[in-house]
Amino acid sequence: MGLCCSCCGGDDSDKSTEMSAMKKSGRGGKRGEASLSISRKMSAPSTMSIGGTPRVTGHGLALVDVSVEQDSAYWEWSLEIPSRKRKKRILDSDDENDDGDTTDVADDGAEEEEHEEEFDTQLKFGVTTKKSPEFYKNLEANETDDSSIDDGTLWMRCIPRKLYNGDTIGIAVQQSDLPMIQFYHNGEPCSEVTVNRFRGSVYPSIYVWDGVSARACMEDEEWNEGPPHERFGPLIAARGII
Repeated sequence: MGLCCSCCGGDDSDKSTEMSAMKKSGRGGKRGEASLSISRKMSAPSTMSIGGTPRVTGHGLALVDVSVEQDSAYWEWSLEIPSRKRKKRILDSDDENDDGDTTDVADDGAEEEEHEEEFDTQLKFGVTTKKSPEFYKNLEANETDDSSIDDGTLWMRCIPRKLYNGDTIGIAVQQSDLPMIQFYHNGEPCSEVTVNRFRGSVYPSIYVWDGVSARACMEDEEWNEGPPHERFGPLIAARGII
């Protein structure tokens, strides 16, 4: 996995893209102002936070800057997969090949039609441990096809569905029951890709792929689908920005 440096914003690499959230004592509990962010310091330098919003794009691992401390938590990622235009040639009988096949793309006599792009690659969702710039430097230095190399995605999973623009991926984490991490695609459980156990302090994370951006939905008001049970509340911002 190659990493190329690309980030937007000022010169301070410790800055994060701010997004508002509400600190809760429990689901429906007392609220106080708090802040959650996409951590630029803990995320791969080949990822980018986008213009003052909790959106991330680029290629690589990106982390939210608050660890999962509560027993049960839920958040969502809203996918933004840009539609693409495909050129489809207007054919007549003279365009047919000798075997009856036709040419799909041409510059002349072509019309453009927009189609919904499906995405079936290596987007991953879940949690990971705290990362540092040194982690990414070491990862790049040891770039290899060896699957035993720690790339930070041990407790992350690909969603076994075709993904489209506007899809919602839900993450439900519970630390007192198994499986500890459950995944949802547009509200439907993906039971084949649960994470049974994880250890230590972890952070919400996503592995983004070129051409796709994702928006972190941490507040319940932002959720498109919602958690599988009311005990799963929004992530509590219990720590300061990293």
